[in-house]
Amino acid sequence: MKFRSDPARIRGSIAPVITPFADDGALDLESLRGLVRWQLASGSHGISIGGSTGEPSSQTVAERIAAMRAVAAEVDDAVPFVPGTGSAKLDETLELTAAARDAGADAALVITPYYARPTQEALRTWYGTIAREFPDLPIVIYNVPSRTAVDVEPETVARLFREHDNIVGIKETTKDFEHFSRVLHLCGRDLLVWSGIELLGLPLLALGGAGFVSAVTNLAPRAVARMYEAWEAGDHETARELHYALHPLVDLLFVETNPAPAKWVLHGRGRLASAAVRPPLLPLSADGVPRVRALLDAGAALLDPAPSAQGATPGATP
Repeated sequence: MKFRSDPARIRGSIAPVITPFADDGALDLESLRGLVRWQLASGSHGISIGGSTGEPSSQTVAERIAAMRAVAAEVDDAVPFVPGTGSAKLDETLELTAAARDAGADAALVITPYYARPTQEALRTWYGTIAREFPDLPIVIYNVPSRTAVDVEPETVARLFREHDNIVGIKETTKDFEHFSRVLHLCGRDLLVWSGIELLGLPLLALGGAGFVSAVTNLAPRAVARMYEAWEAGDHETARELHYALHPLVDLLFVETNPAPAKWVLHGRGRLASAAVRPPLLPLSADGVPRVRALLDAGAALLDPAPSAQGATPGATP
């Protein structure tokens, strides 16, 4: 947790690692550890688990805590660890955030409570409660209105940032790019803003963003990390080339509901023992397979060589 005391160092490409399951639906911690090792070897600047890509709403609190602990042990302070600890219930959110703190997380990524559609004042109370409960743990708001049916308005972000020293940033997963700008304008550059929209990650850097929490790192971690590094080094042309080269892999993620397509690819390339997702999601359909293969071919230049295909189903190999 060496980054906890200086959250401004949590920058760059933060990989939101998927949560692997076995064919019988059980949590597959062995595959999860392997994914984290791959991300670290590929140069990802931070690791997250338990965001939308990690299927948190289909897991028990105990399973989410087990996954957090496994990831924290594998990261071992090499890079910042920013797990998702939010839930639709406050008691679960507090339990998960406490577990993240105790596991050594550098910050907690807390999604807005979904389904209930709280008011802005209710969101202020929600995040204020969490911030006061964990005064020594940096809190990052996770705004993803497409999944939660509520948007944290820029004015609400600004109030929370002013009122709580440990609310340090926000992951903005909205395609309303004006929203990004208004948040930074109201809060200033001290607020850390990450993009959760893959194709807005690079544009956000031009506004002063801290980086991105991009699901495409599950397919091409090295390229996503290089895009950030190129921008920071002033090599904007290389950063733009990588941004556009990533388009097919970004499109691949959403052929069907994320993370089913990514899991199919990772299983076929030998990085997962199974492509299983949990209900209500379904594995990649037969109709989706040719579309995913075509996009995978289009983005092949950015993929790492596949490891040994141990455990992969022969017919599933992309």
